[in-house]
Amino acid sequence: MTKKQYTLGFIGIGLMGKPLTLRLLNSGFKVNVWNRSTEKLGPVTDAGAIAFASIADLVKASDIIILCLANTGVVESIVKTEVINSGSADKLMIDLSSIHPETTKQLATQLKQHCGMRWVDAPVSGGTSGAEQGMLAIMAGGSDGDIAIAREVLKPLYKQLTHMGEVGSGQVTKVCNQMIVSCNVMVIAEMMSLAKSSGVDAEKIPQALAGGFADSKPLQIVGPEMATETFEPIKWKVETLLKDLNMAVDLSSQQGNSIPMSGLASQLMQLHGNQGFLEQDPSTLIKLFGKE
Repeated sequence: MTKKQYTLGFIGIGLMGKPLTLRLLNSGFKVNVWNRSTEKLGPVTDAGAIAFASIADLVKASDIIILCLANTGVVESIVKTEVINSGSADKLMIDLSSIHPETTKQLATQLKQHCGMRWVDAPVSGGTSGAEQGMLAIMAGGSDGDIAIAREVLKPLYKQLTHMGEVGSGQVTKVCNQMIVSCNVMVIAEMMSLAKSSGVDAEKIPQALAGGFADSKPLQIVGPEMATETFEPIKWKVETLLKDLNMAVDLSSQQGNSIPMSGLASQLMQLHGNQGFLEQDPSTLIKLFGKE
């Protein structure tokens, strides 16, 4: 099959799922879609996607199923209650969600044993802007053959896709990614708060540090937002970073590793979330360090 002959089934039309689906449609793929909240389907169906009322019917009508869902529990529920009874050996699951590596391995094994369907875990990094521009970094786990298919199908979405090893290794790599991102955003928040209280023009911090060792994409994205307290539109969420940090803590416990910085970041992120910011942009983390 060429890529134009694959029929894709995309489950999860959210902050990331919408721009990703639109890019796949613009690249010539036929895309079937399903989302729990049907009102979010409008932009993608207007662009040519075909909405399905049930996941089971979508799976049966699609060659490759792509998941882009909120967390481990949602992926597990959809796979165990819907996909596993509708899949077949000629179909491939590509999971773009960021979920627990051990659950990924378990679900992949169960899907293979029950219906022969294969699995590629392909969590992404780059946020909504990366999704819109097709500039995501994808870290993938699976067999060589299935990764080759994923490279072809997901090509409109990424700048780079790296095969990290067997199923589950993509999710481990994403956990590592999120440890760096979360700790980075946390220290940017406390740094920006310190700069503002010390009388520095905080809006100039990202510009002043650009190109130096302290520079980073998170600094250039959340730094200006923190300086001006511009927290909308929401491009990603505190609860997403917290979910991934908690997975890092759990994985480190299983492996017997010590991750004190990420562990502290998890506690601080939880504190911030408990103050009503779970659904807010991580740029709001500056409020955690303000004098008030």
